[in-house]
Amino acid sequence: MEITCSQCQGFDLEPGFVEDAGDHSQGYARWIPGPLQRGLLGGAKRWGRRRFQIDAHRCRACDHLELFARHEV
Repeated sequence: MEITCSQCQGFDLEPGFVEDAGDHSQGYARWIPGPLQRGLLGGAKRWGRRRFQIDAHRCRACDHLELFARHEV
């Protein structure tokens, strides 16, 4: 799959990831399908929901970020 920038249609995209540095994080951000639901203490309810790693690509021409959630973790 060839990735192009949705802003400038450039082809020179640099791969990377969005870091999650919160408590008990695994070092990368995750996308969870469905609306955000909060638990009793205000945190997001995540139990039993699928999680996908967020992969990011930065356009070297215009600095726009393209985010993809292809890989379930």
